[in-house]
Amino acid sequence: MYAFTIDESSKADLYRDLHAALDALTDGEPDAIANMANAAALISQYLPDLNWAGFYRMVGGELVVGPFLGKPACIRIALGDGVCGAAAKTRETQVVEDVHAFPGHIACDAASRSELVVPIVHDDRLIGVLDLDSPSAARFDAQDATGCEALMALLAPRIAG
Repeated sequence: MYAFTIDESSKADLYRDLHAALDALTDGEPDAIANMANAAALISQYLPDLNWAGFYRMVGGELVVGPFLGKPACIRIALGDGVCGAAAKTRETQVVEDVHAFPGHIACDAASRSELVVPIVHDDRLIGVLDLDSPSAARFDAQDATGCEALMALLAPRIAG
């Protein structure tokens, strides 16, 4: 069993401690699915105000749902479709304050209001995306984007296969 002390007094402290916890959880583990599952659980447990946290994996030229916590999700997403597809196609983090204003948003959970999607790239190969949804509008900011990008930079070589 893992037990982590996560300081939530500031976002900087929160992401620093999440990074250390994710490192401990995935260090030396070669299984990509196990590492994504533990990462999704860790993020879901410690990032406040989420209703979905998980991964879409790049498989055969499209995104396919991977380990996650939340309501059942869309299984396949084409590159360029929705927030996840936009992040995958551009390889740029997407911070969406209001998903209902995002052109082509794919509504897997009607309760979601904002979204953060971070592309996961290793050796110039897109592995997938981290997808976080919140029932609150404008839940995510630049600190969340930077923090999650650092988490995915750590995780990428551990899920690259």
